[in-house]
Amino acid sequence: MAYLAIVLSFTAVGLLLGLVVVLTMLPSRYVKKHSPTASKEESAVSVQVLVLGDIGRSPRMQYHALSIARHGGSVDLIGYLESTPHPDLLSNPRIKIYPLATPPSLLKSSSLPFIISGPLKVLWQIWTLVHVLGYQTPPARWLLVQNPPSIPTLAIALLVSILRNTHLMIDWHNYGWTILAGTKGRNHPFVQISKAYECALGQAAPTANVTVTHAMKRQLERAPYNVTAPIHVLHDRPAAIFHPLKSLSDRKDFLERLPETRDFASNILAGDTRLIVSSTSWTPDEDFSLLLDALVTYAKQPQQQQQQQQQDTSCPIIAIITGKGPQKAFYEGKIRELQKTGRLPNIRILTAWLSMEDYANLLRCADLGICLHMSSSGVDLPMKVVDMFGSGLPVAAYSGYESFDELVKEGVNGLGFETADKLAAILKRLFSNEGLAELRTLGEGAKKESNLRWDEEWDRILGRVLGVMD
Repeated sequence: MAYLAIVLSFTAVGLLLGLVVVLTMLPSRYVKKHSPTASKEESAVSVQVLVLGDIGRSPRMQYHALSIARHGGSVDLIGYLESTPHPDLLSNPRIKIYPLATPPSLLKSSSLPFIISGPLKVLWQIWTLVHVLGYQTPPARWLLVQNPPSIPTLAIALLVSILRNTHLMIDWHNYGWTILAGTKGRNHPFVQISKAYECALGQAAPTANVTVTHAMKRQLERAPYNVTAPIHVLHDRPAAIFHPLKSLSDRKDFLERLPETRDFASNILAGDTRLIVSSTSWTPDEDFSLLLDALVTYAKQPQQQQQQQQQDTSCPIIAIITGKGPQKAFYEGKIRELQKTGRLPNIRILTAWLSMEDYANLLRCADLGICLHMSSSGVDLPMKVVDMFGSGLPVAAYSGYESFDELVKEGVNGLGFETADKLAAILKRLFSNEGLAELRTLGEGAKKESNLRWDEEWDRILGRVLGVMD
């Protein structure tokens, strides 16, 4: 009996010590400063902004951070540092960047099957997210998280928000499960699990939500998502760095400076060669072959002209494709083959990775923007078109999804296509003498669209929700 009492006593002490250890290991919790003597810095709204991706290639999350800081809030911006972020982020004293450690190269290698590398990569992400969100950063009033990716982001964000007394806001750019379905099919077990996970976390996790379109808001409110927390629609708008061309001399200076356009600058400026720009992440949800096939069709001479041995009357095109991604090398090989076999006469396709400043300059100096984004959910919108409009650049964009007309107004600021032949027809028409007036009209529409800026939209929709505005 005495032995049992001793064992129970030691067990109780052990459990108590274990509880103390666990409690001391829990992350610190957010406590609102109520004291009237608290300084402005101490009472400022604090926000963690999380993107489980490259910060430099996540413009919307960067703009969130800048808007919060502009109103006196403090921001801890968390994500991968694979490319240079927006320059204003780096110079703003209210914004601190916390880089996430990238997974080991072995987990990104194709030598490991997905069934092994996938779970290991998720475990790595769980560890780094918990470490940075829970312990490396101070507790914040809000945690604003980008979705997708959903796994493991939403679950870790929910856990941390509970442990740290933080409000959670999900910014829905798209759905993780529909992106996964693009490569594995909608009936794949991983896709079905991902869908159930995303629906469950969408219902349980957020204090509030933000969506990029009204169509997405309506979808989230219905089955199978059934999100009951408030949903605010915040359309993407361009940041200040994207603005229309101020003078023709600025266009001349930039085209003559940029390596990709230097040799063609005089022809572009004279209107003898057209400059088109497309930004892509080189992923399966953007079918780059649409543009290649359209350019091949555009470059073909009509049969009658071939028989008469007349020179091709199609206006020469310089196409600059910006961005990084997994399919870039594959398509660069296809481009070289098309050029080598003479199927792209009078057309040069160049790939580039530009700084934010040079990319903005390129957009405002181009004749037409091309967007190949195919919405996996049918209800998201491409940020690249927003940046093009901000620069006063009209677009030809893939239009086969529900929310397309929330951004592109057919015949007003751009044109839609769903096939390579339709895109080729658009290029032939706009770059002909007869199409100059139409191209000018679309340009004027894009410039009007550029008057709708991110700051005004963000202030109206989110400023008071996050508490940085009265």
